[in-house]
Amino acid sequence: MRFSEYLADRKYLLLFYLILMSFITAVIALEPGQRVTVDNIIYINVVALVLLVIYLLGGYIRRQRFYRQIQQSLESNLAGIVHTLPQPGNYEQKLYRRLLEMIYSEQREYLEALYEQRKENLEFINSWVHEIKTPLAASHLLIENSRGQYADELLDSLEEEVTRMDGLVEQVLYHARMDDFARDYLIQEYELQPLVNELVKGQARLFISRKIGVNIGEIDISVLTDRKWLLFILNQVLSNSLKYTPAGGLIRIYAEEDAREKRLVIADNGVGIKAEDIERVFARGFTGYNGRKFSKSTGMGLYLARTLARKLGHEMSIDSELGEYTRVYLHFPRLGL
Repeated sequence: MRFSEYLADRKYLLLFYLILMSFITAVIALEPGQRVTVDNIIYINVVALVLLVIYLLGGYIRRQRFYRQIQQSLESNLAGIVHTLPQPGNYEQKLYRRLLEMIYSEQREYLEALYEQRKENLEFINSWVHEIKTPLAASHLLIENSRGQYADELLDSLEEEVTRMDGLVEQVLYHARMDDFARDYLIQEYELQPLVNELVKGQARLFISRKIGVNIGEIDISVLTDRKWLLFILNQVLSNSLKYTPAGGLIRIYAEEDAREKRLVIADNGVGIKAEDIERVFARGFTGYNGRKFSKSTGMGLYLARTLARKLGHEMSIDSELGEYTRVYLHFPRLGL
């Protein structure tokens, strides 16, 4: 707090002082029969002014110390600021402190209730996901046991829908866990080749049923990541490629690297993306032209993929030409650059 700001706050006191001293000076100077010299009047005004300055400086120093302690509380412990505030020096400051304590208490109760509600919702979602996975797994098992009894085309279509439901359930689960990401990841060094092989193997039946080829290049790179989250990210990208690649198409997965980063590329020769949609495909809930024309889309897959990639310290980008190709890049920056 600057001294000029302090004087501005005391402007009514200064105005009162000027009026009072003017009145006293006029009374002394104009009182008949009183022999008061000009020097005496100046002396009285100087003494009064000195006392006023001492009072103002004392008040300024006291308030400056009080404001400095508040500033330190703001900078050091915003969450517990009420407990670190300096002791009030007057009745006005006591009232303000009581008001802050009341606001802090209400806000804390609100946040605790919100946290409990969010915790209950997360527990419900986790429970729901695990419950629905049981019939999904049973459906997969029934499909496998029914082959040879029913038309394979029917079973393939049924399995594709069940797999799609399984993917949507996974989206819900990972979206629910996203806020608690920091508690549920372990960064280690992984070779990407085994992860990509596992990823493609998990989608092998979809490749076969949709008659889409896959070409996995030599992916001789290792990265620091979390295995579970990275597999979910890659699965969202690969599912998107499968969704928008027609029968007879090809999906290629390969790696690139340079002095700045390593890149994993998932490329397809499918329907591509309109130029005006490319910048928005990672937006939450955005389905775009392809999502409306070719299939019902939640618009969450790529959003979740890039959001989680960034939480892992990676980045995602996309390059596409409508009717020609789509390439999704997962960037792994080299450490120390």
